[in-house]
Amino acid sequence: MIKQQILRPDGDYSEVGRWLADKGIHSVMLVCGQSVRFLKVNAWFEKLKQSQAVKLTVFSDFQPNPRYESVCEGVRLFHEAGCEAIIAVGGGSALDVAKCIKLFSNMEEDSDYLAQKIVPNTIPLMAMPTTAGTGSEATRFAVIYRNGEKQSIADDSAIPEAVLMDASALVTLPPYQKKATMLDAFCHAIESYWSVNATRESMTYSKDAIEQILRHMDGYLAGTVEDCEGMLWAANTAGKAINITQTTAGHAMCYKLTTLYGIAHGHAAALCVAKLWKHMVLACAPGAKPNGWMTLENVFDELAAAMGVDGRLEAAEKFQRIVDSMQLPGVRAHGQDFELLKRSVNPVRLKNNPMPLTEQTIDQLYHEILKETL
Repeated sequence: MIKQQILRPDGDYSEVGRWLADKGIHSVMLVCGQSVRFLKVNAWFEKLKQSQAVKLTVFSDFQPNPRYESVCEGVRLFHEAGCEAIIAVGGGSALDVAKCIKLFSNMEEDSDYLAQKIVPNTIPLMAMPTTAGTGSEATRFAVIYRNGEKQSIADDSAIPEAVLMDASALVTLPPYQKKATMLDAFCHAIESYWSVNATRESMTYSKDAIEQILRHMDGYLAGTVEDCEGMLWAANTAGKAINITQTTAGHAMCYKLTTLYGIAHGHAAALCVAKLWKHMVLACAPGAKPNGWMTLENVFDELAAAMGVDGRLEAAEKFQRIVDSMQLPGVRAHGQDFELLKRSVNPVRLKNNPMPLTEQTIDQLYHEILKETL
């Protein structure tokens, strides 16, 4: 992974200006949602517009779960305005859009971007995450949608070269969003740890992220700036972990819950990971080495240590208690949903899981998940 430049706001965001000056940037695209106007950094962008020292082009014409067509419009505007760099401010959607604009801007405009081979480019990209969850600022992955179908894009040159860690953006987040995004980062760290693609480097990131989340959780939910910054770092660290390993069955199972019931992604992921973790601990085959170098028993032992408990099952139960303590809104499932849910699971992500899951097991897990959310 590239070594990112991590910036902390100094009060007037002059470090953003210095970053642009150091790069010799005269025209920059700001990719952001409408909520940027409520952030402290917005005042800096307004001053930039007035000073005209650097031409600022704002692109915010996209929605959560951004569409391919929106990204195409962003690419068109990027070229039309003669932009030389991109600053992304927002959650996962804004960062995904910015990454795709960066990648697609180096491709043939008259052809389908998704059908073309990605050619890495060096267009400067800075990310300012406004939630502590996706860790998108630390990964090579982006997700957009075309005709309702999820499209995954991945390239190392999509990783932002600079990250602005602004804890003030998290302090006033709505409680549900704070909880859901934190749980998303938590799930990234957990799933990365047991992924078949895990390495010692990724496991170090995962362990660090889990410990940071547990350390800062209460203060973050209470809105203290110090703990909000700690949670930003935890999400970034968990992002570094999944950048190596990708996610596993927990995320594969959660996507349809999000679209079917309208709950936040991190909420859905936590519901799935809690039940999946307990199932795998109880079903763990002695001596199994899913990653080829470490037994799954040892993986669960190390996870327990990171969670601050002694037993494998106790670690899974502690995570379940944390999810329960968030008092997230319930989900009302219908009998016909389960057939749809078990057929929705992405087999690619199941390949990353340390234990094979049959369709019957997936169906059983969904029944356990949704029984507890009625």
